[in-house]
Amino acid sequence: MSQEERNEQGEPVIRDRRRIDPLTGRVRGPSPSSGPAPSGPAGEDGGDRTDQPDEGARMERELAEEIAGIEDLGQELDQARREAGERLEDLRRLQAEYINYRRRVERDREAVRDSAVANVLAELLPVLDDIGRAREHGDLNGGFKSVGEALEQVTAKLGLVRYGEPGDEFDPTVHEALMHGYADDVEVATCTEILMPGYRFGERVIRAARVAVAEPTAALPDGEDAQA
Repeated sequence: MSQEERNEQGEPVIRDRRRIDPLTGRVRGPSPSSGPAPSGPAGEDGGDRTDQPDEGARMERELAEEIAGIEDLGQELDQARREAGERLEDLRRLQAEYINYRRRVERDREAVRDSAVANVLAELLPVLDDIGRAREHGDLNGGFKSVGEALEQVTAKLGLVRYGEPGDEFDPTVHEALMHGYADDVEVATCTEILMPGYRFGERVIRAARVAVAEPTAALPDGEDAQA
């Protein structure tokens, strides 16, 4: 048994010469009471020597970790920008769809309104015909005249337009031919007489004008006489 150090009371003194602290796991520095470290080769003091961690290597690792963290943040930022762009495109698409929907609703509302007004005006056409015939025969007098003119004004304000005059070129889309003949003084099919006026509301023809039509005599088939 090797000789042990003893204190003043004669008790043995135990010195912990381990280079690694068992509690912290760090390398211990030289103990002030242990004196200078042995200058002999490694292993002479009964243990392996452990060098201090390389400060430069530690800083490089920390720098690499910081760079990796910055790269991760950059990727997250790019992802956030892409998602923001997608959301912006979605918002623009929804806005365009809403604008188109609102226009479609307004268009449908106008169509429903126009259809309702046109139906009402169509029901009033027989009354307007009676007023027109009474005016032609000189019977539109007194209170009946005032009522008739007021009704015509109201229907005109709603958009009802009367059309059809002698001399108009015949158009089968707006005229209904009830009589047909030939004449020397016309170059195209022409309305020679308005038997019943036509009415339109906007682009819609509520009732086609009923007319007598004359075509040029040059179009007369052989063997037939021209009709006035």
